[in-house]
Amino acid sequence: MDGGTVMSWLALVERELLLFAGVFFLIGTLDELLVDGLWSWLRLSGRAPRLSLDRTEVRARRLGGRAAVFIPAWHEDAVIAHTLQHALASWPHDDFVIYVGVYRNDMKTLEAAMRGAGMDRRVRLVVHDCDGPSTKADCLNRLYRAMEVDEQRMRAPHRMVVLHDAEDMVDPAALALLDKALDRAEFVQLPVVPLPQHGRRWLGSHYCEEFAEAHGKTMVVRDWLGTCLPAAGVGCALARDMLRRIAVAGGGTPFAVDSLTEDYELGMRMQQFGGRSRFLPVRGEDGSLIATRAYFPARLDEAVRQKARWVHGIALQGWDRLGWAADGERRGRGWLHRLAEGWMRLRDRRGPLAALVLACGYGFFLLSGVLMLIGQLGLARPWQTDPLLSALVTVNLLAFAWRAVWRAGFTACEHGWGQGLLAVLRIPVTNVIAIMAGRRAFVAYCHTLAGGRPRWEKTRHDRHPAAQPLPEVPLVARVSLADLPFDVPANIALGSSQ
Repeated sequence: MDGGTVMSWLALVERELLLFAGVFFLIGTLDELLVDGLWSWLRLSGRAPRLSLDRTEVRARRLGGRAAVFIPAWHEDAVIAHTLQHALASWPHDDFVIYVGVYRNDMKTLEAAMRGAGMDRRVRLVVHDCDGPSTKADCLNRLYRAMEVDEQRMRAPHRMVVLHDAEDMVDPAALALLDKALDRAEFVQLPVVPLPQHGRRWLGSHYCEEFAEAHGKTMVVRDWLGTCLPAAGVGCALARDMLRRIAVAGGGTPFAVDSLTEDYELGMRMQQFGGRSRFLPVRGEDGSLIATRAYFPARLDEAVRQKARWVHGIALQGWDRLGWAADGERRGRGWLHRLAEGWMRLRDRRGPLAALVLACGYGFFLLSGVLMLIGQLGLARPWQTDPLLSALVTVNLLAFAWRAVWRAGFTACEHGWGQGLLAVLRIPVTNVIAIMAGRRAFVAYCHTLAGGRPRWEKTRHDRHPAAQPLPEVPLVARVSLADLPFDVPANIALGSSQ
């Protein structure tokens, strides 16, 4: 094969990559422009007003009933104590209980949870009767059964169930706000705010702009459209009666153990059970969101694993398990709502295609660079850019600039203009992670199609934003016999894990 033939093939590949990536980038741009337009109209028309509350007043509000907070934990000894310590200090209410799910072969997490709880009776440690890790959904189901035992014993049902992760820093006003919002809904989601990480500004902080735009814009549009709202798995609350209905339909347990994103699926099934969903972007007196805050993974492999699980569970499993229409739509919803629901589910499931398009886009730029270098040696491209391709490239460059401005704006609103500028500079980092996560998710999905079981890959957490020195307290926790796989007194004391 001579040099001219090689150049012809390379030029053909370059042109096809440009066409494929350019056309799909343009389709994605039109999709985002529609969301941008709806959000702008909602803000300008007052249909999505900026809501604000005084945290002190909301925090002091008495809950309308008992609340249960579920926190599953596996190898979370670095953060769980700080999470409990901060939540107990932030929420002054007496009528809530934090159920912490730990495993019998994870003594470090159990001891850390006991240190964080101290002697506070608002914490229940639930020891799973199997070796970990199982799945997050399985651990949540264990917590649900423990709550049912408590309700039967106390003859006092809970009003709501709140979901959190072991690394979360809760907002002081969150519990009372969720309780109040459940007066008019069965599922409520508060925003999630990843925190910038000093010294980890490229990988650990790239989640900031993604959640700022998703929860600052897209979720607002979804809430107004009345489509199903995905649960983030943290900072969300479900009415107890609704969770009971879901559990009955699931054979006694509400969380799907064969789903990698059981929280997302739970939120999307609300309409199926006649539930109303709300997203509440409410700000405190200082202008900051009443939200769940946390540090997200700061290592490349961990970020890729986490996002691959999201893509696998939401895009690929979601297609199989949830379909394209909410069951509630089949009971009289109009065609416009069905169209909106299909649109939002399509956006949720674009991850694998987006990864492919991004890979083709970066492949085009790399190949173009190689051909430019070869051109310096006297070998010209066998094809020249025509007006249509030039227009496609120009439109996509303008669209990239438009998206960068929006991303920078939403990030700056939550984290300041320094992070807003970094959000633009981090776009290549975000895209590379998306490509790697999409490939990993697709391989994992093919494994399940061949008969394998979905693998739950836990995210490691080593830092907590509210970390403080823990008080020296005895390792004593009040644990019901019903929650333990072995026979011990109701009040147990543990020393070293040796």
